[in-house]
Formats: sequence, C-alpha cells, structure tokens
Amino acid sequence: QVRLVESGGGLAQPGGSMRLSCAASGSRFSISTMAWYRQVPGKQRELVAEISSGGYTNYADSAKGRFTISRENAKNTVSLQMNSLKPGDTAVYYCYLKAPGLDSWGQGTRVTVSS
Repeated sequence: QVRLVESGGGLAQPGGSMRLSCAASGSRFSISTMAWYRQVPGKQRELVAEISSGGYTNYADSAKGRFTISRENAKNTVSLQMNSLKPGDTAVYYCYLKAPGLDSWGQGTRVTVSS
C-alpha cells in the first residue's frame, strides 16, 4: 500500500498563486503515473493534471496555461503549481498514484480562491 500526503492548500486571492505538494511512501513512485484531481460538493472528481513516469504531462482544459505539474522521483514528490487562480478553482484537491496493480488516493487538501 502506498500512502500519499498532500500539503499546501489554503486561501488564495483571485489572480494569486498556490503550490500543492504530495509526498508518497513506498518504492513504486518512480514507475507510477501521478495526478491531481479536484472535487467540489455535488460534482464528480475531475482530473486536473497528470504526469507519467517518463515525465509526459496532460492537463484539463481548465488548467492549461495556468497550472504546472512536476515530479521529483528522488524525493517521491509531485507538485502542482497553480497560477492565475480563479474562484472556480475552489475545490478539494487530491493526489493520485497509479502503478501496475496499485492505485492510491491522498486525503485531499482544500483550496479556496476568494477575495
């Protein structure tokens, strides 16, 4: 089992920036695809961004040009740099790991974008 722990959520103003980080336990991080999802009450959890073990990235249309996902295999961490934040980015953000025969979710970190 892999444990994922997110950090970095909180309150930001519209137009501001925030960086989320996720630390993973275990030895499968380097071969895993890592992703950030978000969820608001009453809606399905949606993909924000993902990064493969080889560093290929994919973004939701809402995140393109504003968010950047990155990973540091030596530290078993994945980060999401969020710029030009909008009130619509308000959600609980979840870190997700997918490896052969295994997937795991973090507990979530709340991001609120409000003036």
